[in-house]
Amino acid sequence: MKLKVCGMKYPDNILEVAQLNPDYLGFIFYDQSARFVKEHLPLLPPTIKKVGVFVNARLESVIKHVKIHSLQAVQLHGNESPEFCFALNNESVEIIKVFSVDESFNFDILKNYETVCDYFLFDTKGKLPGGNGYTFNWEILKKYPSTKPYFLSGGIGIEEIKTLKEFKSNPASTYCYAIDVNSKFELKPGLKDIEQLKLIKELL
Repeated sequence: MKLKVCGMKYPDNILEVAQLNPDYLGFIFYDQSARFVKEHLPLLPPTIKKVGVFVNARLESVIKHVKIHSLQAVQLHGNESPEFCFALNNESVEIIKVFSVDESFNFDILKNYETVCDYFLFDTKGKLPGGNGYTFNWEILKKYPSTKPYFLSGGIGIEEIKTLKEFKSNPASTYCYAIDVNSKFELKPGLKDIEQLKLIKELL
């Protein structure tokens, strides 16, 4: 199972986290987020994929950031349509479409995104588009009707590791490609706790 560390903000901290060699690092280009990235991204090892996180941004803006920051993946955290995702297919980036999940989530919504996205990401439905710090009931994913790999997100911390390992032995996790961590590994918004991240790398 791969690891994505999202909400990176501070250059020195980004480089420290990069030394742990996560598979993905996420950078939020949404100016209403406390983890909004204003600076140019530091040079990262080629083994780490840079993910730009966007919330209902204009297509031109997403493409501009892809080119400026040499992003390898785009995470769409708003109400982006399948047509929007399709339009990004020409940019040679992985497309991760986020869906906010609660007990009433309807998996039928995924159908129109199947052919235009590389991955889905399931996050907890909350007031903010990500970084809410709460998990959702992963048992819901037993209803997952697709074979498309997905990222599991939403309030995952060290205390969820036991539950995560149990989940990995559950058929619901068959297509769980990666976990996405953020707020539970922070000293403050955007500043990651290196020791805690080392621990989760060991536990995974």
